[in-house]
Amino acid sequence: MNVKQDFPILQNHKITYLDSGATTQKPIQVINAVKNFYEKQNANPHRGAYSLSMEATQNYENTRDKIAQFINAKHTEEIIFSKNATEALNLISYSYGMENLKKDDEIVLSIMEHHSNLVPWQKISKVTGSQLNYMYINDDFELSEEEMEKKITDKTKIVGITHVSNVLGTINPVKKIIELAHKKGAIVVVDASQSIPHMKIDVQDLDADFLVFSGHKMLAPLGIGVLYGKRDLLNQMNPFLMGGDMIEYVYEQETTFAPLPNKFEAGTQNVEGVIGLGAAIDYIEKMGYDTIQQIEKEVIAYAKQELSKLDYVTLYLTSNEEHHSGVISFNLNGIHPHDVASILDSEGVCVRSRKPLCTTINEISWC
Repeated sequence: MNVKQDFPILQNHKITYLDSGATTQKPIQVINAVKNFYEKQNANPHRGAYSLSMEATQNYENTRDKIAQFINAKHTEEIIFSKNATEALNLISYSYGMENLKKDDEIVLSIMEHHSNLVPWQKISKVTGSQLNYMYINDDFELSEEEMEKKITDKTKIVGITHVSNVLGTINPVKKIIELAHKKGAIVVVDASQSIPHMKIDVQDLDADFLVFSGHKMLAPLGIGVLYGKRDLLNQMNPFLMGGDMIEYVYEQETTFAPLPNKFEAGTQNVEGVIGLGAAIDYIEKMGYDTIQQIEKEVIAYAKQELSKLDYVTLYLTSNEEHHSGVISFNLNGIHPHDVASILDSEGVCVRSRKPLCTTINEISWC
C-alpha cells in the first residue's frame, strides 16, 4: 500500500515528514472535498431559504451525523463544532467548570496534559477557589493505579486526562480513570487529539462525559475541531460564545438560546473545515484502524531499534509497547533540540523540537 501517493505535499517536496503529532498533511481526497465545496456548494448553512444554502446545511449536518457515528455518540446533537481542541477545552472549562466548581472542590489533571487542558483549569481554579491537583507519572512514564486512586477523591469534581500524551506517546487508561472518577461523583474531560488518528474511540463504551479532538491532527483541514458532550450536561451549560446562529429569540432586554447543538456554535462556522473533516473520516475508515496500527507498529519498532543503538540518544517512552502510541521523544546528549531540528531539516527531515525534558519527571508540564 503506497499511502504516500495520496499526499500532494509529499510529491512536491523531498521531505520525510515526522511532525504529524503537531499537524498531519492532507490527502488529496480531503483537499478535493474542500475544493469541491468552494466551487459547487459554497453558502452559509442555516442562513438561507435558497437551494444553495440548504445544500450547504445538509452537507454540514451530514458531517455531524458522520462524526456521531464515528465515535459512537448516542445523540447527534452531542457533537459540537469548534475551532480546535483548545477552543473546545476552553468552552468546557468556562461553561461547565466556572458554573459548577466552588471553594475547596478539586480538579485533577495528569501531569502530561497539553497546556490547552491545563492552563484553562489554572484560571478556573483561581476564580472559583477550587484546588488544582496532579496525577504524576512513574519512572516508566505511566500513571500507576495507586496514583490515580490516591488523587481522585471525594472532593474531586472534574478530571482532565489526555488519552495519548503528545510528548511521550503514553496511552493512558482513560476507561479506568473514568470509572474511578464516576465512583467519586466527578465528571471526566478526555483530550483525544493524539489518540483518534490512531485508534477507534467509542464514547459510550468509555462513558466519557466530554471528549475533544482537532481535525488537523487527523488529516482534516486546520481550524476545525470537535467537542463531544453528554446531552444532559450540554443542556445544563450556558453558551461560551454568543451571537449568530446560537440565538432563538432576541428581545431588547432578554435573549433565548437555540437548542443543541446550535447553542454552542455562534457565528458563521468553518464549513469547509467541517466538509474536509468528513472526508478525512472517510479516508481513515476506508484504510481502517487495523491497517493504520499495523503500519505504525512496524515504523515505531524500527525507529526504536535504530535509535537505541545510538549511545548519545536518550529515549523518553514507556517500555510497555501496548501502552505506547505513535510519538517518540528523544534527546541528543549535549545538543539543543532546536539545533537537532535544524540539522535534520537540512537533510529534509521534519521533526518537532522542544526544550529538553525536565530532569525530574514529576515537574509540571515540560521545560
